Amino acid sequence: MPQSSPRPKRRKRSAEEARSEALDAARALLIERGPAAVTLANVGRAIEMSHTNVIHHFGSAAGLQTALMEYMIRDLADALADAVSALHVDAAAPTRLVDHVFDAFGEGGAGQLAAWLALSREFEHFDLLRDAVVDLVEAVRARLPDAPGDEERTRGLVLLIAICAFGDAVIGPHLRPMLGQGDEATRTLVAQLLPLLASPSATR
Repeated sequence: MPQSSPRPKRRKRSAEEARSEALDAARALLIERGPAAVTLANVGRAIEMSHTNVIHHFGSAAGLQTALMEYMIRDLADALADAVSALHVDAAAPTRLVDHVFDAFGEGGAGQLAAWLALSREFEHFDLLRDAVVDLVEAVRARLPDAPGDEERTRGLVLLIAICAFGDAVIGPHLRPMLGQGDEATRTLVAQLLPLLASPSATR
C-alpha cells in the first residue's frame, strides 16, 4: 500500500509577522488583480496560511481590507515625508519630488488604493494623509526654484503632481501605448512643467 507523502509543516511566525506578510500579500493582489482579489482566501493561499488563521488576525474580509487601506495610506504618507526631506537637501528637487510621488502611486500601489477608496466612498481613510500633504505644500513653497510665496499656487502644484501620478498609475499603462509614449512620459512632462508653473511669470 503506497504511503501518502507527509503533509508539509506550517511555518511558525509571530502575530506581527503574520499580519505584515498578509498585508504585503494583499497589497500585491490589489496592484496585480484589483480590489476584488483582496479576499481572505487569496491572501491565505499567497502566504500559506489557513483561512481560519487569516480571519483570526483580521476578523473578517472587511477587517482585512480596512487594515490594508490604513497600511497603504501610512506608506503613502511616509513616501510624501521622504519627498519633503528630499526637497530640503536635493538640488534636483522638482524631478526627485515627482519621482517620489509617482513611485508611491505606481509601484507602491497608492493609485489603485486611491481609486478603490474613492469608488467605495471610504474617504475617511484619507484623513491620515492630511499632515503629510500640508508638510509637502510647505516644502514645495520653500524649495522650488523661483517659487513665490503664494500658498494657493503651491497647493495647485502639489494637486497637479498628485492627480497626474494617480491618473498615470490607474490608466497610464493603457493610455500611454495608444499615444506612442513610454513608461516615464507623464512624470517627465510634469517635472519639466513644475519650474515653469512655479515661476512668477506663469500668472502674468
